[in-house]
Amino acid sequence: MRKLFIILGIIAAIIAVVLSSLPLFNMAFIPALAALAFGLAAFYLSKKENESKKAVQLVFLLTIISLCLSTYKAIFSETEVGDTKELEVREQKAEDNAIEELEDLDLSDIKIEPEIRVQEAEDKAIEELEGLDLSE
Repeated sequence: MRKLFIILGIIAAIIAVVLSSLPLFNMAFIPALAALAFGLAAFYLSKKENESKKAVQLVFLLTIISLCLSTYKAIFSETEVGDTKELEVREQKAEDNAIEELEDLDLSDIKIEPEIRVQEAEDKAIEELEGLDLSE
């Protein structure tokens, strides 16, 4: 059981370190808290069985690194909003191009098949249903 908690703690701590270095650093807190929980459980079992605590210390070290890095980024990073005028101009150009393409289409070449009338389709379906023998 102790080895399971150590393995889960190391995996969660590594995921937390990786996430804390990515732009998704806010998501690093979830695996970091899981790593702390697994580390505490492994520490308790190691203390109870008088076994080595080096792997548990590794879990705690990686978790502390990820928490410090994520906290630093959360405090000191600023979200920058780009220039929206360029985006609006690009969107307007795309819309104008789409309108020009639609205007250039020649719809006289398209052959439209005659539609089946709804009433005729309903009558045909009713006749087929009446022809079924449901008394079985």
